[in-house]
Amino acid sequence: MKNVVWTGTWVAERLGVELVGDERLSDLLGLALRRNPRRAHLLVSNVLGKHVPQSPSVVYGHGFALGRRVRELLGAEDAGAAVVLGYAETATGLGHCVADGVGLAPYLHSTRRPVPGVDTAGGFEESHSHATSHLLLPENPALLAGAGPLVLVDDEFSTGNTVLNTIRDLHARYPRDRYVVVALVDMRSAADLGRLAEFATEIGARVDLVTAARGTVNLPEGVLEKGQALVAEHETTEATRTTENTKTTENTEPADSRPGHPGAARVELGWPRGLPDGGRHGFTPGQRIRLDAALPAMAARVAEALPEGARRVLVLGFEELMYAPLRLARELEQVVSAEVRYSTTTRSPVLALDDPGYAIRTRLVFPAHDDPDDGPGERYAYNVAGAGFDAVVTVVDSAADTPALHAPDGLLAQLAEHTPSVLLAVVPSYVPARPSTERPSMLPEPLRGPAFSSYAPDEVGWLLQDLSDVTLEAPTEEREEAIQSGGAHYAESLPVEYQPSPQYQELFQTALGTSAARIAQAVGAVTELVLAERSPHPVLVSLARAGTPVGVLMRRWAQHRHGLDLPHYAVSIVRGRGIDANALRWLAAHHDPADVVFVDGWTGKGAITRELTEAIREFESAEGVTGFDPEIAVLADPGSCVRTYGTREDFLIPSACLNSTVSGLISRTVLRSNLVGEYDFHGAKFYRELAGSDVSVDFLDAVAAHFPDVADAACAQAKELLATDRTPTWEGWAAVERISEEYEIHDVNLVKPGVGETTRVLLRRVPWKILARAGAGTDLDHVRLLAQQRGVPVEEVDELPYTCVGLIHPKYTRGATGADGKAVTV
Repeated sequence: MKNVVWTGTWVAERLGVELVGDERLSDLLGLALRRNPRRAHLLVSNVLGKHVPQSPSVVYGHGFALGRRVRELLGAEDAGAAVVLGYAETATGLGHCVADGVGLAPYLHSTRRPVPGVDTAGGFEESHSHATSHLLLPENPALLAGAGPLVLVDDEFSTGNTVLNTIRDLHARYPRDRYVVVALVDMRSAADLGRLAEFATEIGARVDLVTAARGTVNLPEGVLEKGQALVAEHETTEATRTTENTKTTENTEPADSRPGHPGAARVELGWPRGLPDGGRHGFTPGQRIRLDAALPAMAARVAEALPEGARRVLVLGFEELMYAPLRLARELEQVVSAEVRYSTTTRSPVLALDDPGYAIRTRLVFPAHDDPDDGPGERYAYNVAGAGFDAVVTVVDSAADTPALHAPDGLLAQLAEHTPSVLLAVVPSYVPARPSTERPSMLPEPLRGPAFSSYAPDEVGWLLQDLSDVTLEAPTEEREEAIQSGGAHYAESLPVEYQPSPQYQELFQTALGTSAARIAQAVGAVTELVLAERSPHPVLVSLARAGTPVGVLMRRWAQHRHGLDLPHYAVSIVRGRGIDANALRWLAAHHDPADVVFVDGWTGKGAITRELTEAIREFESAEGVTGFDPEIAVLADPGSCVRTYGTREDFLIPSACLNSTVSGLISRTVLRSNLVGEYDFHGAKFYRELAGSDVSVDFLDAVAAHFPDVADAACAQAKELLATDRTPTWEGWAAVERISEEYEIHDVNLVKPGVGETTRVLLRRVPWKILARAGAGTDLDHVRLLAQQRGVPVEEVDELPYTCVGLIHPKYTRGATGADGKAVTV
């Protein structure tokens, strides 16, 4: 076996510094010397992605694993109320990865970049650092004001001073009961071990610590002076070499015009509009969903721009901008054959020595290029020169895309000296919009049938705006390509409404006849649960449009069984964009939010459940309105995502077989900036022209006709459910993640579990294949018929947790279908 020299050997031998602790410690850390009057040595992480280029999967995996441990420590309920805070600049990416692992936690990192117009919500000092002032600039000031746990993330936990300064400052403003400190390594000395517990007692809160490894650094007497002398000795040599390597003429032409320095080729990423570039002002789980959906297309654009035959590629982030480049690099790693590595530039001045026993082998020096608040100065990229990269993809935010970046002595020119190809990808710098002081005093009243929808006016009020006269439909293949390329969001257009064949209409009627009683019993059970647990006089708010027929049926059950006349409204929720905030404002103005019960048809993997939870949290923080319960009541919960359901069986609900013609002739909802203003409800269309095919009321009447027959069974089922532990297990989400990887899709948004979601895939998207549980019966007749019509293979699978799962064509372009428009199997 080849002997590998530990990258802390050089410092350890010359300064007598000793690293002791867990066996993994030397794999995680090396040592270097830095120019700092407070501390001579630097612990150099091999898995942080700051100073040492590393596989992006390794970097992301370490942070995500720590987040999962935090989630396990807190439990699902407290983890759902947690906020994660990372430290600039080194741990901005690590903290974001931890937040991903925790799950639904919003993320914020401190920053050393003041942003005009954004108020400071806090700040603290980092005593040992070369740059000490940290600012907290959340877009939503209420982000730090919640009562849930605060999770603080740094790369190392040494003296504990930084964490204590942070908690002390925040606890004085926003006291809470629990804090969790997370670090890659716990390097406290024996003298510092008890400080955290003492501090917790002092402030009267629980403080836990989660780390990947434990150790300490033994420092001999006089180590600071020895270290400074070593730095001075070796920097003289390094300065001479650096000057010779970077010397330029008086020519001030841009780097891309000088002979031999072609400059950087720009890659247009197609970054989603309005999506934050990181956690400087906060980053929500809903925004993470948007990023997840856009990453494959962005990585594909980078892959296409790489030079042919590139074997080793570096994605180089920029100071605090660590997470976006990391996620991009991790996605790129999945789609190219080249070895991909990731690291970022930094403010931190570290001595470079070309010795295998030293952690910082090379150093590129260049001027700051983002007009920093503390004035001009040097910036650094470590272990990039001499690393044999065939291409470097430099990712900066737009605030840093300045003339200094492109100058003859700038970063891009420095990189061009050491790699044959330099690419530049610019992520728009996110600056929170100033809140408008003008808001309409009144929102419009709900739309009702028959002017909008084929439902009776008392069955449902639609908190939507009517876009019936606007052309929004686009061919399915065209929409799919735009959605997967990141060029459009699915809610910005509508699919062409599927017109069922006579054979399919007959199948719907057959399915309705065989399942109407089963649906009626589930409607009764879930309504009884709502009345018993949620409110004796609930306000039903269905998620348009799949939830609306269920909301109408629940309203009918409450009237039939209890003589109640429940209000029922339909509102829009959009994956990645959240629930319609104006609809929530209208509801809060007209009803007690505590009485509102959100209703949907079924759960798949639980994405909408998560989306609603985060959207309600954001709304209540921004508006100061409280009381909305994000728990959805559904007819069927095969994904085990909610507590309020009629059944957890995955069976055919006939309303999933059709689109608008079983949903009051209403389209799916639309959210497009040129049509929906800041104070408008989301939009939808009323397809009056399809009245001849409308079975919306027929469906309701067929199910409601069974209410007298199933009343006793439904009430008994509800009573049994009330005595059952209905805690969500999220097994559906776990199954989707497994299927995504097993079929090499690598995107959970393209995996649609359950009969209802599979039907939607076949009606609205470009399906790739259908997975059917072996032995599934008549519940899948309509799925098999649609699959046959679209040329989609149906693959029988043993031990599938759902009756079926629809897979959307991964990496879709219109070339992925044949000339007949049918899906090509690959």
